[in-house]
Amino acid sequence: MNIFNYKNKSPSLDKNVFVAKGAIVIGNCHIGSDSSVWFNTVLRGDVANIQIGRNTNIQDNSTLHVTDDLDLIVGNNVTVGHGVILHSCCVGDYSLIGMGSVVLDNVEVGEYSLVAAGSLLPPNKKYGSKKLIRGNPAREVRDLSIEEIQSLKSSSLHYVDRKNEYLDPKVVKII
Repeated sequence: MNIFNYKNKSPSLDKNVFVAKGAIVIGNCHIGSDSSVWFNTVLRGDVANIQIGRNTNIQDNSTLHVTDDLDLIVGNNVTVGHGVILHSCCVGDYSLIGMGSVVLDNVEVGEYSLVAAGSLLPPNKKYGSKKLIRGNPAREVRDLSIEEIQSLKSSSLHYVDRKNEYLDPKVVKII
């Protein structure tokens, strides 16, 4: 694992966290239990805190960073898709940030929200709960259906299962 202290600040990982080979976690980062940080992802908590909740997955090639004294908070049961950039923002519980999206400083994404792939959420914007958010610049398009909300719950649990497979040496062996 590539886990680094920065200016005497050490990342902390709760139980059953998976950090994939090639992922880097630096400085003041906390990752909650049963969460996963996938291949070639960077969490750089050098100038503020990065807080990742329980059962949350940060998928391959994502970048999480912070502005001076402005924390980044990702809630519980969140799915962050491949190649996402999260920068000093707050993502509510059970949300999904679609592949290639960019979420900038002081943005708040409400719980149970779905950010469509490739969206750009500009600084200082607040989005509600149970919303479909998309575009460049992103806007709330509509309320999510009950089925879509259920799908958000299933997504994070799917990745807890996948993470458990990767932690099982009978399933995945480093060669």
